[in-house]
Amino acid sequence: MNNSPHWLPALLAEIAEVAGLDAALRLAEMRGGTEIYVPAHAPAGHWLVEAVGAQAAAAICAHFTGSGPGCRLEIPLGPAGTAAQIRRRVDKMINEGKSEREIALATGYTGRGVRMRRAKARGGAEQVDLFSPIPERLPGRNRSHK
Repeated sequence: MNNSPHWLPALLAEIAEVAGLDAALRLAEMRGGTEIYVPAHAPAGHWLVEAVGAQAAAAICAHFTGSGPGCRLEIPLGPAGTAAQIRRRVDKMINEGKSEREIALATGYTGRGVRMRRAKARGGAEQVDLFSPIPERLPGRNRSHK
């Protein structure tokens, strides 16, 4: 498939690759933050089949177990209701030209957090390099004290 979003945690991106984005997001929503057991084959009525459908469940089982026994996977929280979702909303509002205050009130971000996201979106152009060499002569200063 190779169309998994870059914002997904690695395991969810892998699931999206083999079973589709909807299946990966559904697993994160239902079981995110917990360990699951993936059987070699999920029969009808198994929670995995109920969650993502028979075809996606079969793809997940085949990918993670091959022809061997089942395995355990720690499912990441994913984007639903997480900080990643809020960051995407903040970034979207920044791109729409919304004010710092408007973004902070709508998302629960602080004004400082919004400024940091905005600076990051611009490539950190406003950040000063604290380790750059100090110029020998500062403007308006004369080294001689005669």
